[in-house]
Amino acid sequence: MFTSRFQAWVRRTALRLARGIGKLPITPNQVTVAGTLLTFVAAVLAGLGRLLPAGIVLALSGTFDILDGALARATKRSYPYGAFLDSTFDRYSEGAVYVGIGAFFLNHGGSLDRWWTLACLVALGGSYLVSYVRARAQSLGFRSEGGIFARPERVVLTVIGLVVGNPMGLGIVVALLAVLTNVTAIQRILQVWAQAREQRRAREEKNAAQAPAGSETSRP
Repeated sequence: MFTSRFQAWVRRTALRLARGIGKLPITPNQVTVAGTLLTFVAAVLAGLGRLLPAGIVLALSGTFDILDGALARATKRSYPYGAFLDSTFDRYSEGAVYVGIGAFFLNHGGSLDRWWTLACLVALGGSYLVSYVRARAQSLGFRSEGGIFARPERVVLTVIGLVVGNPMGLGIVVALLAVLTNVTAIQRILQVWAQAREQRRAREEKNAAQAPAGSETSRP
């Protein structure tokens, strides 16, 4: 994860921008949709081999991704549906980018492109699994977050790979994403496993402590 100091700086900057944008007739959901559309543009550019423009547009869409939540907080328009829409569109955005990069490798014709395309599929599966593990864990009352490569890191590394504009460099970035996203998913799974183990241990200790009292009161 990014350092906490950097995260705090990003949040403060986004909140300042959001206060200014909040004076305009723009809703957080509109910002979410606009950011997603920009991501689709970046995916199309990547598929067409325009890697540098794709990286620039993807970086811009990432700004929108930060601003929608900040705008919701600044204007006190944070609603459950807004959070749901943001998370759902994030998945669409990630999927579109990987499809665009995969299309680029399919059309490029390099000797390693089939492997880079496979890496795109593995990275896409890992990215979705990271998000799914967190959502499923939270629905069951567990905490599942963090890991070495959450969404902000994935976006930044993808932007770097696109801006470099070199097929080999982009392929290496995608291969890293394929590994690191799945490592992050495993980290979150282990995090939930540890919490479940503590819950089970606490329940067993509670049952053990209550058993003698129960057995005494049940005697005739």
